[in-house]
Parts: sequence; structure tokens; C-alpha cells
Amino acid sequence: MRRYEHFIEAFLFQSRWLLAPFYIGLVVSLLLLLIHFLVQLFTFVVKIHIASESEVILGVLALIDLVLVGNLVLIVIFSGYENFVSRLEIDSHDRPEWMTKVDFGGLKMKLMSSIVAISAIQVLKAFMNVGSYDDKKLWWLAGIHVVFLGSMLVIAVSDRISEKGKPPEEMPASKRKLAREAAK
Repeated sequence: MRRYEHFIEAFLFQSRWLLAPFYIGLVVSLLLLLIHFLVQLFTFVVKIHIASESEVILGVLALIDLVLVGNLVLIVIFSGYENFVSRLEIDSHDRPEWMTKVDFGGLKMKLMSSIVAISAIQVLKAFMNVGSYDDKKLWWLAGIHVVFLGSMLVIAVSDRISEKGKPPEEMPASKRKLAREAAK
């Protein structure tokens, strides 16, 4: 019986590799996002000489929005792969510092922060171009943004509460130092 149990456990453990194609798909989506970014940048540069101040601001916000989405995809790729599939074996001097500090709770917060930032940019773009939106759509944009903010707050509070009961040894490395300093 123990032999079958070991086989099942090994099989389940190896099944994590089924996630790898998902992350490869996200890399492809990042490439497509880059192509879209370059098209928008080219269009923005070509029309800059006839653009009004608000059109320039909206163009820059659109580019920032795409960069934030790209950052979000990259965070999901790296953190998700390392948390759920396998550790990335790369040179430590080339490894972004945040990669060693992002646990699942940190990943949730980074995702929510990016979503809130993207939402804020959408709301700002709408208010910069308020004449082309009806009141109902503006209220929906603002309401959705508030929901995202509330969700981020709930996640932050629940993570804080769940970390309070843990001894420092069980906390992620990024939070151990904070816990020790708070205890002093």
C-alpha cells in the first residue's frame, strides 16, 4: 500500500509542471503587449505635433497603463512559476531583488496594487476626457475603482492578521525583519 501512496504523491507533485505552458503563454501575451505598446508609441510620436495638451497627457497615460499591465504579467510569470512550479536557476547578480522577497501573500498585494493603479489610470483618463463620457459611465468607473481599493484593503488587513499569529521562523523572509523590528 505504501508503494502506491508514494507513486500517487510523486505523480501529484510532478503535476505542477502542467502549469509551465500557462507561464509560456503569458510570455507570448507579454510579447503581444509589447507589439501593441510599440504601435501605440509610434502613433503617439507621429501625431505629437498636432496633439493638444490633454491628448498628450492621455497618450502618456495610455503608455503607462500598458507598462503597468506588462509589469503585472511579468510578476505573475516569475512569482507564479517560482511559487508553484520550480525555482528559477539564474545568476544571482541578474535576479531582480523583489523575486526573492515575493511570497504568495506578496504576490496578491502586488497584483492588487497593479490592478488598482491600472484602474486609477482608467478613471483619470475618463476624467481628462470627461466630455465624451456620460455620468453613468463615470460613476461606474469610479465605483469599480473603489471596489478594487476596498479589495486591496481587505487583502492587506487579512494578510496582516494572519501574519500576527505566526512566529518569525514561519514568516516569509521579507516579513521576518519587520516582525523582529516591531517586537523590539
